[in-house]
Amino acid sequence: MELHYHRTGSGPTLIILHGLFGTWENWGAQIKMLSDQFDIVAADLRNHGSSPHSDAVDYRSMAGDVIELMDRLEIEHAFILGHSMGGKVAMQLAIDHPSRVDKLIVADIAPVTYPPHHNAVFQGLLNVDLNTIKSRTNADQQLAEHVDSAGVRAFLLKNLQRDAQGRFAWKMNLESLHREYDHIAAAPSEGQYTGPVLFIKGGDSDYLLPEHAEAIKTRFPNASYKVIEGTGHWLHAEKPGAFTRLVERFLAHQA
Repeated sequence: MELHYHRTGSGPTLIILHGLFGTWENWGAQIKMLSDQFDIVAADLRNHGSSPHSDAVDYRSMAGDVIELMDRLEIEHAFILGHSMGGKVAMQLAIDHPSRVDKLIVADIAPVTYPPHHNAVFQGLLNVDLNTIKSRTNADQQLAEHVDSAGVRAFLLKNLQRDAQGRFAWKMNLESLHREYDHIAAAPSEGQYTGPVLFIKGGDSDYLLPEHAEAIKTRFPNASYKVIEGTGHWLHAEKPGAFTRLVERFLAHQA
């Protein structure tokens, strides 16, 4: 699958992968701060942003998409950074293709299967009647029946666009993401990556917990761990400076 991507900067290549319902644009702060040190490739994963849609929503396929992108861009190996769902894609890529990964950074997600976190979000998105809404305000009002947070709604509504006929449509493949959500909640496929890995946790987030330590060490025996206090699951957006400094230090260190 030919992923859409944004590329900028110079230096060693850093590939950046967004989370569920996101796009490469979620990483704007990191791209701005890191592009003077790294050749940054920020991709839209399948079924997201401007990348193609597919019925398959599993981590091995998504990791394969990124490898295909690396091959297309003639990138032999790179640093890989992923948040949430993108972190699981990054983990799968490192497990399946360890020679292509110099270092791995995983933001606020563990290599485990999670209980459903997004039921209300999916209900809210499915509740938006694309045939009748006249504005983004209408969509926000309908989404608010299931999603209380104005910030979360604003993030989700970045996926709303007008088609060639001027009608509203979702950029993401909402149908496949909803139908195949069990695959998104699942752990990466079995295997181990022995290269250097940094897990970064949002201090107030419940996605990366002490009980996940064994799974992390089993799959990633050379993992280290940092916490950004005062942040939730969207740690890279809430404290972009602190997050980016951790990334810089980890990638600069000669492991």
